[in-house]
Amino acid sequence: MRLPRFLTPRTVVSAHCDLPCGVYDPAQARIEAQSVKAMQEKYLANEDPVFRARAIGIINERATIAKNHLAVLWHDYFKAEHFDKYPQLHMLINNTIKQASGTGAKQKIDPAEGQKLLDGIDEIAAIFWETKGKTYEKPAA
Repeated sequence: MRLPRFLTPRTVVSAHCDLPCGVYDPAQARIEAQSVKAMQEKYLANEDPVFRARAIGIINERATIAKNHLAVLWHDYFKAEHFDKYPQLHMLINNTIKQASGTGAKQKIDPAEGQKLLDGIDEIAAIFWETKGKTYEKPAA
C-alpha cells in the first residue's frame, strides 16, 4: 500500500539520533578508558588463559565504547569555533580515537597504552570544560 501523496515527506533528513539530548561529557570516555587500563594491568598479573581471554574481550569492548564517546564529542559537541580556537583539537581527538582503537590500547596489552588513552581524554576534557567556561579537574588516580 502506498501513502497518499500529501502524506509523503518532502524533505528527508538524517541525524545521529532522533532528538539530541545535548548531554555531553568526556567523563563517559574516561570511565571506559580507566577500565581498559585496569584490565590491561589485571591481564599482565594473571597467567590463566581463560581469564586473559575474557580480559582481552573486556579491553576491546571498553576501548570501543570510549572511542564512540569521543566520536560523539567530535561530531556533535565541538563546533567550528572550537576548532578555530583550539587548532590542535582536531588532531588530538583523532589521535585519541586511534589510541582507543587499533593502534594503541586494543592492540597492546600494556597499561602505558591505557594511560596514553587517559592522557588524551584528559586533554580533550580540559578543552571541553574550557569551552563551557569551567576548569577541568582531573580525577584522582
